[in-house]
Amino acid sequence: MVKELDSIMKPKSIAVIGASTKEHTIGSDIMKRLQEYKFAGKIYPVNPKGGIIEGLQAYTNVLEIPGDVDLAIIVVNAKFVLDTIDQCNEKGIKGLCIITAGFKETGAEGAAAEKALLEKVRAYGMRCVGPNCLGVVNTDPAIRMDGCFAESLPERGNIGFVSQSGALGGGILNILKDLNLGFAQFISIGNQADVNAETAIEYWEDDKDVEQILLYMESIQNPANFRKLASRITKKKPILALKAGRSAAGASAASSHTGSLAGADKAANALLQQSGVIREYSLKNLFATAKVFANCPIPKGDRVAIITNSGGPGIMATDAVCEYGMQMAKISDATKEKLRSFLPSAASVKNPIDMIASAPIEHYKQTLETVIADENVDMIMVIYLPFLGLKDIDVARAVMEIKAQYPQKPVVGVFMTKNEFFTKLSDMEVNMPFFMYAEEAADGFNRLNQQRLWMEQPEGKIPCYDVDRETVKQIIKKSIAEGRDQLTTLESIDVLQAYGIRACKYGLATNEEEVAQLGNSIGYPVVMKMTSKTTSHKTDVGGVRINIQSEEQLRAEYRDLIEKLTEKGLLEGLEGVIIQEMVKGNREMVCGIATDPQYGPMMMFGLGGVFVEALKDVTFRIAPLTDLDAKSMIKSVKAYKLLQGARGTTPAQMEQIEETLLRLSQLVNDFKFIDELDINPLLISEKTGEGIAVDGRIKVRMEEAKQALECACAGCTCCG
Repeated sequence: MVKELDSIMKPKSIAVIGASTKEHTIGSDIMKRLQEYKFAGKIYPVNPKGGIIEGLQAYTNVLEIPGDVDLAIIVVNAKFVLDTIDQCNEKGIKGLCIITAGFKETGAEGAAAEKALLEKVRAYGMRCVGPNCLGVVNTDPAIRMDGCFAESLPERGNIGFVSQSGALGGGILNILKDLNLGFAQFISIGNQADVNAETAIEYWEDDKDVEQILLYMESIQNPANFRKLASRITKKKPILALKAGRSAAGASAASSHTGSLAGADKAANALLQQSGVIREYSLKNLFATAKVFANCPIPKGDRVAIITNSGGPGIMATDAVCEYGMQMAKISDATKEKLRSFLPSAASVKNPIDMIASAPIEHYKQTLETVIADENVDMIMVIYLPFLGLKDIDVARAVMEIKAQYPQKPVVGVFMTKNEFFTKLSDMEVNMPFFMYAEEAADGFNRLNQQRLWMEQPEGKIPCYDVDRETVKQIIKKSIAEGRDQLTTLESIDVLQAYGIRACKYGLATNEEEVAQLGNSIGYPVVMKMTSKTTSHKTDVGGVRINIQSEEQLRAEYRDLIEKLTEKGLLEGLEGVIIQEMVKGNREMVCGIATDPQYGPMMMFGLGGVFVEALKDVTFRIAPLTDLDAKSMIKSVKAYKLLQGARGTTPAQMEQIEETLLRLSQLVNDFKFIDELDINPLLISEKTGEGIAVDGRIKVRMEEAKQALECACAGCTCCG
């Protein structure tokens, strides 16, 4: 089946527009790389002077080329690019790779030129990589295209790699041999005017030549589309991402706890996590993980066996495995018996299996062969330390020989030896990854296990609850009619209740008699909170009074509050006081919503109350949440143990708390102009284990709200 990017990634003919005879120019280097790598199709150099370039007839323009052309690699000056695209269209070329820089990366004039470029590409039905990129590579023996200007020729492998940085991509291509890695295909997306990371991963989804996908990204253009595609593709093959730009710029202006703790990188991290993408934070870790996926199958479980010739490293490896939450495999009695038949009596056949320092190569082979056959073992780490003249490279060859016979389980080598060993490996065909330290191998196993768990996980569902949307609409309409983007406490609680979120029983009172009546009807103890159109942080002005035990105390607290507000000149904005049931519980959680300018609404959950800013035990996910997202959020915070019922406390109703998060997600999806929302605390009742919203704050984006509420529907999940 022919795909959209085939004209770029699997061309039968290439025109290099801007080919040159001048040494050390991009036009010259592109021609040389295509020829040196032995491109399987036809190459047509294009240069206004014509002549012979790299032994091939050059054409003065693309229209002179006698045959069909699939791909045009464009390296002309930026001012000629738009005219060149017109000529390519006239020639019938559908694939463009624009190496030329000088577009949106240079400022407003360049951005306008890039916009015009994209308009032409779309109008002509073309696909375009770049501009301002390094080029494209396909190492398939039937194609052999090195259409970039990196110094080294590409190494063959099973990786599809997308790089937003051309220079970084070139540097990586230059060190592939040293990394024991190779690529199937490489795309330097540059300014990603047309083809971006999402285009590439969708193109590679069913490409058998690409077994894993690596991304270097500085931005994610369309987070919602990326999530949709990546969530599907990661069920088939791993996607590893190095996402640069981890600053939290933009969060400082937020007024809510959720907003102040959020940030662009937390949003990106949540998006990648929800999409099943494995995120790495350095190139070293990115390629260490890629090396594991390049040489290891996905394991059937998380049970690890360790084979070593030294006790100390075996113990450290065990620690590393356990710290990642994986299991040390329980070696079967039959396996132990077989190991005892050839290992010396001083050896330990328990896991970690210590063959002792005198272990010869034959013991490495026999032990690995025996352990790999044990059904209780899913992954195997083989540790080597140099003893008694045993050569590291000989041990590596022996271990790889066994691995080749039994490819069904991941095997990773840990060779604590000289760097020369890894240099020798780079000149060899390897079938398993090797590392210097056990912690690196354990990290690789953890990534394999992470991919296994994701692939086994069922698809999450976004539930749709029966809610009172009209009530929320009227509450927000009233607020914006009064010029307020911040809902009052009372309004916020009313919104939560309209969406079925359990809140404390409450009522609004505007004078002392109403206060007393409400307290008596709700039942003591109660909490009294001021609700004001001008003061949002109630605790700062003594606006929250708790554990009120009687009508007499309630009246006294009310009179004291009015007196304090009068003294501070804050009485004018007072709507009244909320009298609430006082829920007893020491476990205070927080949940909320903050809006990232690029990623949209983010959900937060974690330890709340006074600890939310200090301990920051919180987690984020991009809305809308699936049921699995809600479960994952609750389990991923350290405070989860408190929710489970530590020290005899009543276990929290996990399903009810999950539902609270899902209902909040539906709220922000129905009313997309909600900018910030906090429930702090979400108090866990000692009596029932329910999560009960004790307080709420909601802020909207005024202009968006005005526009949306004029419509009959703001695009809710139920009718969208």
